Amino acid sequence: MDLLEYQAKEWFRETGIPVLPSQRIDKIGDLKGLKIPYPVVIKSQVRTGGRGRAGGVRIVTNTIDAIAAAQTIFHLPILGEVPEVLLAEAKYNADREFYLAVVLDSNTRRPVLLGSPQGGVDVESSEELLQQVVVEREFSPFYARKLSVKMGLKGALIGSVSDVVEKMYRLFWQKDLDLVEINPLGVSATGEVMALDGKVTVNSRAIARHADISLMAQKMANRANSQNYFDILGNADLVDRAGNIGILGNGAGLVMATLDLVSDGGGKVKTCLNIGHGSNLDPTKPSFSDRLEQGLDLLVRDKNIQVVLVNILGSVLKGVKVAESISKFGEDRMPKTRNAAYPRLIVRFAGSELDSAQAQLAPVAIPLIENLDEAVLQTIRQAKSSPAKKL
Repeated sequence: MDLLEYQAKEWFRETGIPVLPSQRIDKIGDLKGLKIPYPVVIKSQVRTGGRGRAGGVRIVTNTIDAIAAAQTIFHLPILGEVPEVLLAEAKYNADREFYLAVVLDSNTRRPVLLGSPQGGVDVESSEELLQQVVVEREFSPFYARKLSVKMGLKGALIGSVSDVVEKMYRLFWQKDLDLVEINPLGVSATGEVMALDGKVTVNSRAIARHADISLMAQKMANRANSQNYFDILGNADLVDRAGNIGILGNGAGLVMATLDLVSDGGGKVKTCLNIGHGSNLDPTKPSFSDRLEQGLDLLVRDKNIQVVLVNILGSVLKGVKVAESISKFGEDRMPKTRNAAYPRLIVRFAGSELDSAQAQLAPVAIPLIENLDEAVLQTIRQAKSSPAKKL
């Protein structure tokens, strides 16, 4: 489960990680009572990176400009996700920017500290600067300090950055997280450090162990807005006009990660679609099954798409419910025999009831795969075996 920036920063503040004065904006009128002095940064609250390049981050100097910026951002889809809330935050003049993260390494099954002296949007282009320290035994300040030194920091910065890393690790451990990331960690001309952006991913299997996180997950699942989802389905993110793969997932971060894996494997993605998280208890708004079927319908109607990879994380959902919706769509919309006019469906699901879900999909010949790497590999193979456009 990916948190929004304002949620991550609430946890940062509680843990003692320095963050700027900020205010959650649920509606345009909230800006009239803004308690933060201008200039202010208005940020889209979506679960994806690249918000600044997409126009989802604006610096404003007065209330009129803030209202105009918020009106634009509230209606701006970024990788298929439209924000339900915004964050207004004090502007910070950073002299330098670093990258910090604590992540669970699935191979070593150990936490890893990551740090780079180059943060912000350029961090991906300077991977050679990224340093790592594996936490091999019980955590101690030694590990945080070791990372700071490997990053090339000097003097007082070693202590201040190490302190932030220690608190990130404490949060990582206490909340059963897969990832805590600060990008960038801003450093002022006086040496003050500040978490200017944050990302937190909760381990889906750990949600039930934390009452506060379970409540947060349920609220996120029930916050579905029907207009947002219809906007999303009508504005799928076009990646490559020459691509022949469609990606559908329940979360912007999940969709972006899937896109990266397919692209890195040599696949060409034409369209990405985020159908949003979890269930919806409001009968007047589209259920997850409705959104899933609408999303599949949108992708299979694209005559250039040869394969659709459905990637669903089931922190709230059960595999059988997902499989029932996909099976119903397959029976109603897909031909009984393979037809070049229709794409193949490949489903990756991480959650409970996998065996039952696989049995549900077997009659419609749709494979369900738990391992994401294997699902991506099969998707790319299928796409490359049928490169021609459909008629």
